[in-house]
Amino acid sequence: MSASHAVRADDVADRAVRAGEILRTTFGHAAFRGAQGDIVAHVADGGDALVLMPTGGGKSLCYQVPALLRAGTAIVVSPLIALMQDQVGALAQLGVRAAFLNSTLDAQQARDTERALLAGELDLLYVAPERLTSPRCLDLLAQSRIALFAIDEAHCVSQWGHDFRPEYLQLSLLHERFPGVPRIALTATADPQTRDEIIHRLALEEARVFVSSFDRPNIRYTIVDKQDARAQLLRFVREDHAGEAGIVYCLSRRKVEETAAWLAAQGIVAIPYHAGMDAQSRAANQSRFQREDGIVVVATIAFGMGIDKPDVRFVAHLDLPKSIEGYYQETGRAGRDGEAADAWMAYGLADVVQQRRLIDQSEASEDFKRVSTAKLDALLGLCETAGCRRVRLLDYFGEASSPCGNCDTCLDPPQTWDATDAARKALSAIYRTGQRFGAVHLIDVLRGREVERVQRWDHHKLSVFGIGADLDEANWRSVFRQLVAMGLARVDHEAHGALRLTESSRAVLKGEQPVAMRRTVERKRAAATRRTGAEPALAPADADLLALLKAWRLEHARAQGVPAYVILHDATLAEIARRQPGDLDALAGIGGIGAKKLERYGEALVALVREHG
Repeated sequence: MSASHAVRADDVADRAVRAGEILRTTFGHAAFRGAQGDIVAHVADGGDALVLMPTGGGKSLCYQVPALLRAGTAIVVSPLIALMQDQVGALAQLGVRAAFLNSTLDAQQARDTERALLAGELDLLYVAPERLTSPRCLDLLAQSRIALFAIDEAHCVSQWGHDFRPEYLQLSLLHERFPGVPRIALTATADPQTRDEIIHRLALEEARVFVSSFDRPNIRYTIVDKQDARAQLLRFVREDHAGEAGIVYCLSRRKVEETAAWLAAQGIVAIPYHAGMDAQSRAANQSRFQREDGIVVVATIAFGMGIDKPDVRFVAHLDLPKSIEGYYQETGRAGRDGEAADAWMAYGLADVVQQRRLIDQSEASEDFKRVSTAKLDALLGLCETAGCRRVRLLDYFGEASSPCGNCDTCLDPPQTWDATDAARKALSAIYRTGQRFGAVHLIDVLRGREVERVQRWDHHKLSVFGIGADLDEANWRSVFRQLVAMGLARVDHEAHGALRLTESSRAVLKGEQPVAMRRTVERKRAAATRRTGAEPALAPADADLLALLKAWRLEHARAQGVPAYVILHDATLAEIARRQPGDLDALAGIGGIGAKKLERYGEALVALVREHG
């Protein structure tokens, strides 16, 4: 080995040791998880990286640790103000010199932050993409020593993705202007097409790609047939998540407002959030959700990326998302702390009609509409699968898996039935009525209901009238929904949501192709109480101590104006309650207690434990 290679090997080994020390003393973690250590080493050594890691997997450490290892300031591109503020607040608790530049700062505050950057007094600086690419900011960066660029939520660069942001397209200039500065792009969700676009748009062709498992084993996936969605949601919240934090997603602002008001009237502490609210009310509701326990926020997808709350116990959808990426990203906001959480969705044919209408009526290119339709079809496949939801979900991201035992179809396997006859009747009804009517009318015809609309069109005289009286309305809704999901029928928005036959339906009508479907039944509910870790539940005395610790944390959070989890996470408090450390050395051995938090809160925590004991 040459002398230069020996020196380099020593540098790498030294950097690995320092990375471990930073992880322990600053962040309070004993060891890196999964690929974190490799990513940190690669970026700290000056390499570019694309990191795909699920929400809650520890993406932030992948650039925060290298930021503290490398000379200069790490510039973090972040899309939302709330996310910047929370992360800077959390880093300040750890003793890390962090700041942000965004519109919440007045002119003097912005100048002070810029001065600190130029003086080398910052470890990390969070900046929005539109500010970063401004001439003023680029000039500022050119005069500063930059450790690395971290591009968070990198899927925003993809025009095929679920959350495209045009300002992200300009971020390729980082490579052009600062060719010697390493870049790390991070996202929690990207299918192969989106990954390729991130690499192309951000000029990361030479970057090392790190793909962690997309599995979130602590999340239970449940998709129910939509009947009375509000009542179904209320049962789910009351029976499984009473008094716990959750997010309910709706497609429209009006539905957000109405659902939040209805839940509040039923005794659930629920608040709305959508882009149509005035900025002050929106910010107040987001702050309340993050800082208080047990709040349910009802929101459009405008609410999401800025949420770093670890103890969200459920995410519910009252409307169908646009894609599996969107569904995965939104459900991933549950259970970031690794504890048990639920992803629950109510889904019906009207959701499919609505999403197809949005695609068809958009002003996007035909290519974009084609891709959007394919993404929606993949989501319908997830909704209608009789197999494991998790297997289907992970397969979409190119990850093989086996049945999880923790989704609704694993816990209560759906029955399948030979629906060939029912499918032929439904397809015949579509054809005989002229392919001009939606499912509600077709079900009336099949079930032989002589309502005014059926008689007006003389459909009570058709050969298909009454031939489906053996199935109830719920089963027929399921049949039509699954026909659309299978591609045997399609929704025509030019004809106000009428169902039409597809070329694939011909073989079914001719009796050449059998059709199997999931049976619509009242599903048994799995037990709500469960734990994902190996630790036993807290003993009553320990639970009392945990309550005291949470009250202590809330008092400090309010005094400092930060969310409670920024002080200490629930998991850390639970470990303190379980182990009851009697001195600072014992407390230092608990995950989440770094040097700065030990210095700031150690004596008070040990005293609280002793008093309780």
